[in-house]
Amino acid sequence: MKKLIITAIIGTGMMFQSCTKVDENVYDKYTADQFFADPKGADIALASVYARMPQFGGGDNGYYDTNNMCTDEQVVPHRVSGDWGPENAWLYTRAWTPALGQINTTWNACYNSIYLANLAVEQLEKANAPAAKLAEVKILRAWFYYLLIDDFGDVPFYTDNNVTTAQLKTQTRTQIFNWIVGEITANADLLPQTKGGIFYGRFNKWAAYTFLAKMYLNAGVYTGTAKWAECLAACTKVASAGYTLHPGTANASSPLGNRYFELFGDTCPDDETILAIWLKRNVIGNNVLALRSVNGPNGVAMFGYSGWNGTIVPEETYNKYAANDVRIKQFLIGPQPGGVTYTPKVTSLINPGAGITEGVRGVKFYPVAPNDGSGSSNDFPIYRYADVLLMIAECHVRLGNAASAKPFIDQVRTRAGVGALSANPTLENIYDERGFELNWEGHRRQDMIRFGTFTLGHGLVPAVDAHWQLFPIPTAAMNANPNLKQNPGY
Repeated sequence: MKKLIITAIIGTGMMFQSCTKVDENVYDKYTADQFFADPKGADIALASVYARMPQFGGGDNGYYDTNNMCTDEQVVPHRVSGDWGPENAWLYTRAWTPALGQINTTWNACYNSIYLANLAVEQLEKANAPAAKLAEVKILRAWFYYLLIDDFGDVPFYTDNNVTTAQLKTQTRTQIFNWIVGEITANADLLPQTKGGIFYGRFNKWAAYTFLAKMYLNAGVYTGTAKWAECLAACTKVASAGYTLHPGTANASSPLGNRYFELFGDTCPDDETILAIWLKRNVIGNNVLALRSVNGPNGVAMFGYSGWNGTIVPEETYNKYAANDVRIKQFLIGPQPGGVTYTPKVTSLINPGAGITEGVRGVKFYPVAPNDGSGSSNDFPIYRYADVLLMIAECHVRLGNAASAKPFIDQVRTRAGVGALSANPTLENIYDERGFELNWEGHRRQDMIRFGTFTLGHGLVPAVDAHWQLFPIPTAAMNANPNLKQNPGY
C-alpha cells in the first residue's frame, strides 16, 4: 500500500494493455482533463513528483552528501590506499567550490523536481482534480523550494514551466520563505489525516504541519526574524495527531539489539514516523549509508557483501555519546567481524589520507533485503515525532520557559536509556540531544547554523567565516542563466 510510485507503473501498464486487448476499456482515449480529474489519475500525476524524492535520502554523491558531509557527524576521507577522492572531505573542511559535483547535483535535483511539480499542478488545475490532490502536490513543490533556499539562499523562482532557463528571475530567501509558508498554510488542512497505509511516504496533514514547523524553526536564519511561537504552535498541531515514540526496548532478533533501530529499517514504523522516503534496491533508489561506511571484509562478515570503506564518524562526535545510550549501538569501533579493527582517531583527511581502518563506522541504517554491494532497501525518515518533541523543547527554551521544555526532551532521553535531565534544559542540552537522536538523518547542517556552531573549528576542521553557511550557485547554473548572481565569498 505504501508504494505510491507503483501506482504509476500499474497505470501505465493498463494503458499499454488497452492497445492490444480491444475487449477492455480503452484508457488512452481519455482526455488529459478526464484522466487527471479521476483520483487514480491524480495519484499518477503525484507519483511522478514523489518519484524524485529518493534522491534526497540515503543516496551517494548528491543532496544527502552535500548537506551531511559538511557537518560534524560524518565524512568520507581520502584513504592512503588510494580509495576515495577528496570531494567529500572538501565538503567536511568547508573547502568546496562552485564546480563541485555534489553541489551541482543538488541544484539540478531540486529544479528537476520543481519542474515536474509545476507540471503536475498544471495538470490537476486544468482537470479540476480533487482539492486534496492539488494541495498535496503544491506542498510537495514548496518542499523542494525549501531545500533550495536552505542550501543556496536567494534562488530563481518559477511556478510556470513556460519559461526558459535564461529567463528565470531570482527571488530573495525571504520572499520564497513567505511563499512557502503561504502554500503550506493554504493547503495543509485540505490534506487527509491518514497516517501510514497509502499515506506512507506522502504528505498528509501532519507532515505538512511538521514542514511548517521546520520553516518557522529556521525563520531567523532565512529571514532575520525568529518565529519560535509559530513553530511551537505548528508542533503542537502535530502532537495532537497521536504520534508516539517507537519503543526503545531490547530485542535479541535485531542486529543492533534494540527495537529503536526499527525506525531505520525496511519500513519506518508509523507510530513515530511522520514522513519517510520509500527506497528499494533495483526498484526506486537505494540506501548506501551503512554499506558505504564499513570496511570490505567487515561488510562481508556482517551483511554478506563487501563494504566500501568510506564514511567515518568523527571521533569527537562519537565520544559525546554516553556508554549507556542505546543510540551508541549504531557505531562500530574496535575489533569487528571479518578480522577488522576500527580505531577512532583519523590522522589525515586528504593528504596522505586516512588509514585503511581509521575512523568509527556507522550502521544506523543496518542493511535490509534486498541488498547487495550497491546498497540496501532501508527507507529514510524525513520527519519523526522525536524531532517534533525536540523542536517543542527548543522553542520553549528560546521563549524563556525552560521548565516547560523539560518533559519533551526527557521523553527522547528516556527512550534512549540515558534518563531525564537533572535540571531544566539549556540550549546546549537541546543542541546535543538533537545530534544524538537525529544523527545521519539530514538535520545537522541546519542545526549547526541555527545554533551558531557551523563555522567553528572542530576535529581536523579549522574555523571559517560566515559565507560558508550557504553553498555557491553551481558553475553550470551560472553559465546557463545570466540573471544569476553568485553568493558572496565565492
